[in-house]
Amino acid sequence: MITLRNVEKVYPLKGGPFYALRNISLTINEGDFVSIMGNSGSGKSTLLHILGLHDSAWGGEYTLLGEAVHKLDKKRRFELQKKHIGFVFQSYHLLDDLTVYENLEIPLSYRDIPKKERESVVCDVLDKFGIVAKKDLYPSQLSGGQQQLVGVARALIAKPSLILADEPTGNLHSDQGREIMKLFKQLNAEGTTIVQVTHSAENATYGTRIVRLADGVMVG
Repeated sequence: MITLRNVEKVYPLKGGPFYALRNISLTINEGDFVSIMGNSGSGKSTLLHILGLHDSAWGGEYTLLGEAVHKLDKKRRFELQKKHIGFVFQSYHLLDDLTVYENLEIPLSYRDIPKKERESVVCDVLDKFGIVAKKDLYPSQLSGGQQQLVGVARALIAKPSLILADEPTGNLHSDQGREIMKLFKQLNAEGTTIVQVTHSAENATYGTRIVRLADGVMVG
């Protein structure tokens, strides 16, 4: 599904170039559940942003689902991102001026799904996540755990091929965090490929592989 070859992210500084990532070569197969670990500043989130097509200022080769990302223009990268990738962020990234229902509907609108069908899908997901009663509330009216639940639901609603999660349980208490991780485990068992950045050794055990970074270099 994903192949990286000699991927580098360099910041030109006065004292010389700073390598946020250096010579990253990695293959992630369909159905993998990969945990990226490392200390702060090791390049974990930088790598995730490149995988998620949020960052285009890097060197090397990146192939996603048979497409050479490094050769694509901005418009095609955006199309690829919207069609295949779901994101779960530590800080939720819900749109404050939209209700829970409207936040969930957005990813479906990117895929030209008819309104009636969107309504059906959103209702199913609200039910699955046990948040039907919250559908007309705004993010500010939800607890942190509820916001993260909505964030995960939004990432999954369009059935992406790939989920990228950046410290997905970082703002949750341990029980809520375990619920989110169990959900990821279930999705992975159903065939969804997942890449998570985590500091948590416990969360990493839910995955099938661990990739370790230190100072922008893969060390295991």
